[in-house]
Amino acid sequence: MALSKDKKLAIVAEVTDLLAGSKLTVVANYRGTSVQRMQDLRRLAQKKHTKVRIVKNRLVKKAIEQSGLYKDAELGFLTGQLLYAFNSQDEAAAAQVLAEFAKTQPQIELLAAFSQDGLIMNADEVKVLAALPTMEQLRGQLAGLIASPISGFTSVLAANLQGTLSVLKARAEQMN
Repeated sequence: MALSKDKKLAIVAEVTDLLAGSKLTVVANYRGTSVQRMQDLRRLAQKKHTKVRIVKNRLVKKAIEQSGLYKDAELGFLTGQLLYAFNSQDEAAAAQVLAEFAKTQPQIELLAAFSQDGLIMNADEVKVLAALPTMEQLRGQLAGLIASPISGFTSVLAANLQGTLSVLKARAEQMN
């Protein structure tokens, strides 16, 4: 079904806004993915504050032209059945969501990504980004790293106290 000109302009405006607000926009091929699986992907993405949109590539190219960030970019990879994942809160979340989903749905293929800074990443760079720990995991690792010296210090103090108590107990037994 053909879209009206007003509808196309509204879609271009929406994609332009999503591109401008997204820290990273990931492009993936979804050929062969069922509607049910796409709904599963959207639910998974929503939990990670990621928006997944399927938009005609021609309209995405117009939105990219309007954004001005990717003027001289080669957009030849924007062909076929593509989906676009946008995340305005976390640089890696969109790539992580798609990579996680692709583990069970191998027909999902990461192609590229657009950063908020105007950089275009290739598929290999997106896969590396997707393999990074999540923000929550990094926070947990940082908390563990900070707590480790404190934990070690308390263990040393406890051992010193235990040693002192052992010496005092032995001395008290000698006196009796």
